[in-house]
Amino acid sequence: MSKATEPDTESDGVIESVSGPVVTAVDLEARMNDVVYVGTEGLMGEVIEIEGNLTTIQVYEETSGISPGEPVESTGAPLSVDLGPGMLDSIYDGVQRPLDVLQTKMGSAFLDRGVDAPGIDLERTWTFTPTVEVGDEVGNTDIVGTVPETPSIDHKVMVPPDTLDDDETAEVVAVESGQFTVEEPVVELATGAEIQMRQQWPVREARPTVDKQTPTEPLTSGQRILDGLFPLAKGGTAAIPGPFGSGKTVAQQSLAKFADADIVVYIGCGERGNEMTEVIDDFPELPDPQTGNALMARTCLIANTSNMPVAARESCVYTGITIAEFYRDMGYDVALMADSTSRWAEAMREISSRLEEMPGEEGYPAYLAARLSAFYERAGYFENVNGTEGSISVIGAVSPPGGDFSEPVTQNTLRIVKTFWALDSDLAERRHFPAINWNESYSLYRDQLDDWFVEHVAEDWPEQRQWAIDILDEEGELQEIVQLVGKDALPEDQQLTLEVARFIKEAWLQQNALSEVDQYCPPEKTHQALGAIKTFHDEAFEALEAGVPVDEITGVDALPRLNRIGTTPDDEVEAFIEELEADISEQLRALY
Repeated sequence: MSKATEPDTESDGVIESVSGPVVTAVDLEARMNDVVYVGTEGLMGEVIEIEGNLTTIQVYEETSGISPGEPVESTGAPLSVDLGPGMLDSIYDGVQRPLDVLQTKMGSAFLDRGVDAPGIDLERTWTFTPTVEVGDEVGNTDIVGTVPETPSIDHKVMVPPDTLDDDETAEVVAVESGQFTVEEPVVELATGAEIQMRQQWPVREARPTVDKQTPTEPLTSGQRILDGLFPLAKGGTAAIPGPFGSGKTVAQQSLAKFADADIVVYIGCGERGNEMTEVIDDFPELPDPQTGNALMARTCLIANTSNMPVAARESCVYTGITIAEFYRDMGYDVALMADSTSRWAEAMREISSRLEEMPGEEGYPAYLAARLSAFYERAGYFENVNGTEGSISVIGAVSPPGGDFSEPVTQNTLRIVKTFWALDSDLAERRHFPAINWNESYSLYRDQLDDWFVEHVAEDWPEQRQWAIDILDEEGELQEIVQLVGKDALPEDQQLTLEVARFIKEAWLQQNALSEVDQYCPPEKTHQALGAIKTFHDEAFEALEAGVPVDEITGVDALPRLNRIGTTPDDEVEAFIEELEADISEQLRALY
């Protein structure tokens, strides 16, 4: 049963006590995770503990003003989301209530309590084109038709996963085409089941799949430091931890815009209202670099800001991942951004403390690691039940207090994810963006993605990347010596290594998100830019061996143009780099 449907009351209970978002009720016949309506205003909540005749409920709305003795009604069904055409280009709160619809109902941006609306428009009609005929056999999640949901995405109407028994098929006995609402049947099966464009699914239960496969294709991001050094696979998991002001939100927004994914689900989980407002204002205006349509045409936003009820924040990540799984079942690649999982964990901590559960480290519940694991485990590259393949890539921002990566949320996340993009406040203060620390970050997907980069970008991709890593590692060791004795005390070859590393950091790792050209860098350009720096390295060391002083090598006129590669248009960059490499070689060889 949908959260947005009128409650089918199984048994009324009565409020016994209220403690913030946690309400206890007596005489309520309900099961764990059932949705209930609390008080005379009908505030939506969820059963989280049952002990004898006492039922504990977390309420998704502000509870001030409700009092003991008011009624509680159980729906007899867990928290579920409405799935169907219309979710893209929508902005929801943490329990999938469309904010624009609620604003229209209220007449203001400040929402009253107890207001509800379906997750998808039940009255809008969609053009349904069937892909099955009478007499065809279909099973669970099989695609029976398509709907042009947005200019960018065709919505694939599927048989709900729980319609038939496992491995059972049923004959199609009736098919319709034309204009329908999401609640009107478009396909009828011999079992009597009527397939609508709308289906519902409990958010805390993963949708079924056949097999979880090892991902071998990267989720290209257009960020040189990510694609070049710390790639993420399609179906992979990544964490972006960093202190306040280090660029977590900007990094995730860049990924949402440029990542090589068909669908983007962006969850603003407990972030500041002004940041989420910026996302809500900007995303509808952004053009999609892949299709030329609006970026929102393939994006679903879930906005749960820090001033919204804490219980809804705890559920918003499940709402987002369930929507992502629905599009994955259609065969799409989905990128899910959770900003931030720290605020989600804080919501769990607050609810846990009100339940008087035994606290773990820093007051977080003992099941923190299990909840994080269960969330990230729903990412992956899957073979779906209907024979398609789809992926969910999860990128979770973490906001450790004071940038302390040893705190529980960061540490538990690191044990789960396979890509770690560590944001550094020192780099951010030096205006080096993206402020990802190349010494602390890592990706465990590199080896399994190398074949793809070799085939699609360049044969020497792994070797060139390893060369850059070695230079940066050596530069990190030399900087410790420089801090003690100064750069001039180093041998000339080490001084030259520092100069090469400076170009890697400034011309390659640094990227301007405000530049129309440099905000996105395709993998081919990423490889070419690093190749130009390596050309300088090779030619410079040949000149050094020939006796040319370091100052003369680093003073050649062509070198500053290395910093202009990123801002050179993609269709001009190959010619620009060829000319630049020729000039560097000519000028350096002229010195000896």
